[in-house]
Amino acid sequence: MFTEQDIYLYKQGRHFRLYKHLGAQVVMHGGVRGTYFGVWAPNAERVSVVGDFNYWDNTTHHLNVRGDGSGIWEGFVQEAMPGHKYKYHIQSRFQGYKADKGDPFGFYWETAPSTASIIWQMDYQWGDEEWMQNRREINRQDKPLCIYEMHLGSWMRDPDNPDRLLSYREIADRLPGYLLDMGFTHVEFMPVAEHPFYGSWGYQILGFFAPTSRYGTPQDFMYLIDILHQHGIGVILDWVPSHFPTDEVGLGFFDGTHLYEHMDRRKGFHPEWKSYIFNYGRNEVVSFLISNALFWLDYYHIDGLRLDAVASMLYLDYARNDGEWEPNEFGGNENLDAISFLKNLNSEVYRSYPDVQTFAEESTSWPMVSRPTYVGGLGFGYKWNMGWMNDTLSYMSKEPIFRKYHHNQMTFSIWYAFTENFILPLSHDEVVHLKGSLAKKMPGDDWQKLANLRLLLGYMYAHPGKKLLFMGAEMAQWTEWNHDQSLDWHLLQYDPHRQVQDWLREVNALYCSRPQLYEQDFPPGGFAWIDCTDADGSVLSFIRRDKNRSSLVMAANFTPVPRHEYILGVPGAGPWKEILNSDEARFGGSHQVNPDVHHAQQIPAHGYSHRLILTLPPLGIIFMEQIP
Repeated sequence: MFTEQDIYLYKQGRHFRLYKHLGAQVVMHGGVRGTYFGVWAPNAERVSVVGDFNYWDNTTHHLNVRGDGSGIWEGFVQEAMPGHKYKYHIQSRFQGYKADKGDPFGFYWETAPSTASIIWQMDYQWGDEEWMQNRREINRQDKPLCIYEMHLGSWMRDPDNPDRLLSYREIADRLPGYLLDMGFTHVEFMPVAEHPFYGSWGYQILGFFAPTSRYGTPQDFMYLIDILHQHGIGVILDWVPSHFPTDEVGLGFFDGTHLYEHMDRRKGFHPEWKSYIFNYGRNEVVSFLISNALFWLDYYHIDGLRLDAVASMLYLDYARNDGEWEPNEFGGNENLDAISFLKNLNSEVYRSYPDVQTFAEESTSWPMVSRPTYVGGLGFGYKWNMGWMNDTLSYMSKEPIFRKYHHNQMTFSIWYAFTENFILPLSHDEVVHLKGSLAKKMPGDDWQKLANLRLLLGYMYAHPGKKLLFMGAEMAQWTEWNHDQSLDWHLLQYDPHRQVQDWLREVNALYCSRPQLYEQDFPPGGFAWIDCTDADGSVLSFIRRDKNRSSLVMAANFTPVPRHEYILGVPGAGPWKEILNSDEARFGGSHQVNPDVHHAQQIPAHGYSHRLILTLPPLGIIFMEQIP
């Protein structure tokens, strides 16, 4: 299964297709069908394969260590067939350590709490040729990108048995049509790789190459992605190269030594998550992780990878007190090995798959996260704008009467909006751990809460940056997200919740149909203030432009007091019309609208040659368009 070149690249940390070599590969050998097993365990004294095919006897099928110094043990087992469960029995050269380990490259695992790997073949007949041919154009950064973030096990459950998780195929019957109706361009799945504890939401991974069997087989997951693609929906996968759990069956202390994790506990153990941290300075680990990233793009046609907890990788002192971390060789707190890994990862992803994107959940001011590696950046396609999210939610949670004292929270984001390729995230992290749902965060009575929510969502779509919304917000769910139950779909029988959903559907449609709202998210020429100084009125007004300099005007009133005869400077003469208003009656608003065509007066205002006189609705946002 390995050539000399393969082994050389592996040792150099430059072999990025290890999933075609290591693990359990069903092959023909000497005219006989069976399974080749390959596992990296350089400090093992003995390795054998145990499984259904040998009654879990660790004396039957021993593997042989290669003589090339790679530390890879391998062997062919004729009796091992697809569907058989297996583990590696590893006896270390150190301190008598013995353990049965899951396959680091296993394509399929038993359903938790069982932990065996399963021999599996990855054949599948894809039907998404049209999507794959057009993907590069769809995923361009000057195209619309509105992402629906979701957790597969709690988006929807069996109505007749709420404790039963829907399968990948059952979700495929429901999800694509819903996303298409709502106008989302992409869906982001929280981690699907096999994880032992369901309550970790997938962020504590055992089987990095296996979609969780809680919802079906690998082919069932492929089918879900295939159907989404056939409906024109892109798929982003939450990927976790930052840490892994300490379960004995997993990667930790794999061959009786700290093989995948850093041996120094100051670098190799995460104090908050109680998990191991990968050793990014070890070549074989780099090959493992980058191979894993490419595996999902290759075998599963994934359109983007969102990297979790990037800040925890970049900083040696992340979540650590003084004395609990060691500076790098230059005396700084930067993890130089992790930086090198991230650059290599992004370079290889975009070299191999130039039509996909990578996303960094990076919560600090680390510079040039979404800039190319050849100019010194980390090489990501996008970065989550955590500053915008924190400031905006802090502001929106305040009673409107106090918002004028915090006006800068809403204007500050524009100072740095064009330093990165930003995603504006309203993610799962904001609606758990007693933080309350988005609707519940809003102040006021129920009507004001939902008006505030519509305003928040409209403002997000008006603001420069691509969009991400966690499931449940589109129906104004009152309760926090609970991974053990379905979303509160029953709320849609009530007009106020259905009207919020209607609003988001209309905002998505407007966003995808108006290049002013997406073409120039990252060049500063795509945005201009009209007035950012009206703190007393708690009003923000600004312009979004496309590449042809065509303009849309947005004005948001963050108080429950309607602003009549409000003056807005605009960049052009002629007629303007209101194309969307969050206060329309059909969305549950008070219908303070601007129904007529408004002709711009040739009177200077806000630095522009013309002005409009409009009504700004209470707790509402309006979108104005110039009529040709």
